[in-house]
Amino acid sequence: MAGKAAVAVSAEPLGRTAEELAWAEALRGACEPEHHWRYRREFLLRNVGELPAAGSAQLQRLVSLSMVWANHVFLGCRYPPQVMEKALEMAEGIQVTGAPVHTTRDELVAKVKK
Repeated sequence: MAGKAAVAVSAEPLGRTAEELAWAEALRGACEPEHHWRYRREFLLRNVGELPAAGSAQLQRLVSLSMVWANHVFLGCRYPPQVMEKALEMAEGIQVTGAPVHTTRDELVAKVKK
């Protein structure tokens, strides 16, 4: 068990307080894979500033945009242009490894038309 604890500690973002890490952990989805969570947690911690109050509109917006971004990266979901622009802007600098490459419907149709 000590080995798992050592891995978890080494994977924590540097320069974060225990309070910030606990705050972020409370936002993890019950079925969210570790690989997805690692990057969504980085998104949250990069964009949080002061920790928002539980249930606040600020918290709901931040969590929603983190999910938009993660769904886009890992599942290939698309959202209205203004939402995508904001989420991608907030995620600038996050280097995701192992994300799948998605083909959009428009790309598939364009290949068929050629």
